[in-house]
Amino acid sequence: MAASNYSLKVDRHLLDPNFESYRLSLDPLPMYNVELETAVAEVGLQESQYTLDHVRAFGMYNYLHCDPWYEDSMYFVDQHGRVMGFSVTLDSVLGKPKEVFRLSSELHGFENRLCSSIHFTSSTWVTVSDGTGRLYLLRTSKRGASPHGKWEVLFDQTLGEPFIILNSLSYVASGCHSFEVLVLRLEKEEVLSKGSGFLVSLEWLTITGEGDKGEKKYAILTRRILHGKSVPHYAALEPEGNGVMIASDRPFKFIQVNGEPIGETSEEAMDVEERKEPIYYWQQTTEDLTITVRLPEGTTKESIHFKLSMDNLQVGLQGFAPLMDGQLYSLVDCEASTWIIKEKSLEITLVKKNEGPMWPEVVMGDRNGEFIMDPAQAALIMEGLKYLTSEDLNANPEKDKPPCNAQELEECDVFPEDSSSLTRFDGRTLKATHVVNLSSHQYLFTVVTNPEEMPCLCLRHDVDALLWQPHADKQDNLWEHIATFNALGYVQASKRDKKFSTCAPNHSYAALCECLRRVFIYRQPSPVSTELYNRKEGRRVGQVAKQQVASLECSDAVLGFNATNERLFVLTSKNLFVIKVNSDN
Repeated sequence: MAASNYSLKVDRHLLDPNFESYRLSLDPLPMYNVELETAVAEVGLQESQYTLDHVRAFGMYNYLHCDPWYEDSMYFVDQHGRVMGFSVTLDSVLGKPKEVFRLSSELHGFENRLCSSIHFTSSTWVTVSDGTGRLYLLRTSKRGASPHGKWEVLFDQTLGEPFIILNSLSYVASGCHSFEVLVLRLEKEEVLSKGSGFLVSLEWLTITGEGDKGEKKYAILTRRILHGKSVPHYAALEPEGNGVMIASDRPFKFIQVNGEPIGETSEEAMDVEERKEPIYYWQQTTEDLTITVRLPEGTTKESIHFKLSMDNLQVGLQGFAPLMDGQLYSLVDCEASTWIIKEKSLEITLVKKNEGPMWPEVVMGDRNGEFIMDPAQAALIMEGLKYLTSEDLNANPEKDKPPCNAQELEECDVFPEDSSSLTRFDGRTLKATHVVNLSSHQYLFTVVTNPEEMPCLCLRHDVDALLWQPHADKQDNLWEHIATFNALGYVQASKRDKKFSTCAPNHSYAALCECLRRVFIYRQPSPVSTELYNRKEGRRVGQVAKQQVASLECSDAVLGFNATNERLFVLTSKNLFVIKVNSDN
């Protein structure tokens, strides 16, 4: 079966159409500085790691790891290969980070070493990579009760080329304790004639334990490999390894399981053949759209399933899967829109709510239709573009206005690649089951709001930033809109020196951190003690969204950045800063 196109369903109750702007607040932010005894183990890119993917994956790596199971507990690796733990109990009395685990002392001599990575698998287990290709499974006991207790190695194995850990989880099924781990590599591919010469490789490992509880031994059961052409923005495993979700500019595909290549099945080849013939054709004017859907011979009016709302369309035959289903690109006038059966087709007329703008697609993310441009409309467009062309080989571009310089475009003008998508792969069949087109939604950041759930991803929608929580067990609501950060999509694009972005697990604020010194905090709107009056619009304002700026007392580059409900943590090579954002609940 081919993957179904899926649309992200925005919860309009979480949008604020009356949001104006953030107001700069000069309220002081308590900041505490912890000096590190040994510098952070920062690993710079080598000459052979020259691509943009290397920079995205390793050059912009977050060296500060937040333990989502125990609030305000942070970890990092220092230059001696020690995993250092830091926990806050009282802001005014901060202790020093303490060693919980030590990696091999021979790491510095490794030629293609990457940064060490840590992922908190559960409340009592951690996965660690030393940056040389070695993976550790560590039992930690309950870290909240003893945040500085020593970690015990129960599995360690070299997996090949160096990698970083993206995601991991632990579960017990049928009495068997298992781990799922997802790692990222960039591999040199000599046969590639185009591009950078590197392949992005994701490896999904299943590790299981056998034997009695006291003497259980862990071993790799399954190794699955996916290949793609771009570093994923987001990659996370579903609970119990039922699937994996990946957001990336280029598609990924499973190519190997336990060393055996995966061939294209005849069913998959048939799907490709079937997809060549569009399910529907559509045309549009500035006022409306006309959609023609192919129907089987003998189809009656009673067998048609048609459901239309202002922003959603569902079309199909009774008893069969929908032919069109999802969120419309823009709003339509339901009362003025119609449908009629003509011979072997269903003709639908959708009247645009907002006349003028042309739609790039009917249903967002749906690639099953084909757009047919009206000849008269095409002629008008060609006439309008004539001034951009010339019969001369080198026309004078400075005669009226100089041409647009793409280098002068700001980041807020840039949209993701057309092929940018969020894809869900089934863990059993290794086939894509759901695909969301992200070409108009810029990826912003990933954050864990609940350690029992998959990580959330934050995407730009128009000027806002919307937070999406994946739900693997809800096929009708795989990605739930749980929070909105007003205008953050536009605000973050204006920060040219931005390095990290995140938000509090309870969504009370979002934060951006520049490469050096400055941290920007954007709070959710909150009631004001004295009601304000907007003279321009003639209305009262009962709440205000505040922006705050914190400046670090240090000129070293920022290496790590994380947020909890009460505090922001900023890591440099020799210091760990703690910024108190919210007071105790």
